[in-house]
Amino acid sequence: MPEEKMSQYYDERAPEYEQIYFRDVPERRAEIDEEIERFGSYCTGKDVVELACGTGYWTQAACTTAMSVIASDLSMAMILEARKKAFDPIQPNFVRADLNHLPFQSGQFDLVALGFWFSHHPRQDYDGLFDKITPLLKPDGRIWMIDNNPPAEGDKNDSVGSDEFGNNFKARWLDSGEKFVILKNYFGRDQLESIFSKRFKIEKLVYGCYYWSVVLGQKSSD
Repeated sequence: MPEEKMSQYYDERAPEYEQIYFRDVPERRAEIDEEIERFGSYCTGKDVVELACGTGYWTQAACTTAMSVIASDLSMAMILEARKKAFDPIQPNFVRADLNHLPFQSGQFDLVALGFWFSHHPRQDYDGLFDKITPLLKPDGRIWMIDNNPPAEGDKNDSVGSDEFGNNFKARWLDSGEKFVILKNYFGRDQLESIFSKRFKIEKLVYGCYYWSVVLGQKSSD
């Protein structure tokens, strides 16, 4: 999807985006709640930057334990939704920023958080993504990510095809009925381990029914 179309999709989806967290599936909800607890522990006392922060769902969790939180997103509509939330005990600093042009200093953060973006990133450009976010980390900094597993409710993922790189494309409809086609990849546990272990130390990988999450540490230069 061209960048302007992706931006339009998330701008229009912003008011309804958090429906993904509150579907009436207890097991799905339990996985999210468990990850909220883990994520809060990863943020404790840390300087955190959240990229593609969306409506601030994970930002709220970070602010309960972190030393500082910067939350960025390309979509201003998403940021406006996020700003409606109550944050405690610290307030995040929201920044409109493109993942391709991050306005942050090298070595600024203990934790880079990236929720529900990896599945939208082109398979052929994982190195490009890692090259952008890894320099933001302090020497002992870590990366946390969460994303979807293939939905377990029995649907077919609304796949509309794939490209020569193996990227899957999926149809999505907004509440308005407007249709978008987005890049959405799904991964097995072995695939994730293969992708991440090439550049990082996998400190924790949780692979549930509905979601996966990972904490990545930097490999020693020795």
